[in-house]
Amino acid sequence: MALSGTILAVSAFAELTQALDLGSGRAPQQLSRKMSLGSGTGAGKADRVFSDRRTLAASATEDLDLAGVLTDAFGTAITFARIKGLIVAAAAANTNNVVVGAASSNAWATLLGATHTLTLRPGAFVAVGTGEADATGYAVTAGTGDLLKIANSAGGTSVSYDIHIIGASA
Repeated sequence: MALSGTILAVSAFAELTQALDLGSGRAPQQLSRKMSLGSGTGAGKADRVFSDRRTLAASATEDLDLAGVLTDAFGTAITFARIKGLIVAAAAANTNNVVVGAASSNAWATLLGATHTLTLRPGAFVAVGTGEADATGYAVTAGTGDLLKIANSAGGTSVSYDIHIIGASA
């Protein structure tokens, strides 16, 4: 099974304007990044992908096991050894926040800071890519560093979120 395509693309544009005595000034600012991956397990390559829309009940949490429990679009169990890209998007209709977290022993702890969590308010999203030249990515260690925790921040209502994980089996 081959994998290819643009995996992660992000673009931001803003323009500051100001009236001047004899005209107006503009300061357009833009930042764009794109990560394209071919099929395989080295630098610039990936061979595993998990994508899903999920719902958590009020105050619920779930641990997404990245080593052998998730299944791909064809129902095949996925074992990630390295994560090259991650996107988590909270539904805009949520009332509560979606909290992305990690156990302190896995690679996500470094990314997620001292509390090992990242809060996504309704409609918010996070996209993380390692870059095409990076063969390492975020290491997944079965049994000790393979869980990505997702939580509903409060009671009362459920939350929905979309998740897309791309990585390599070796």
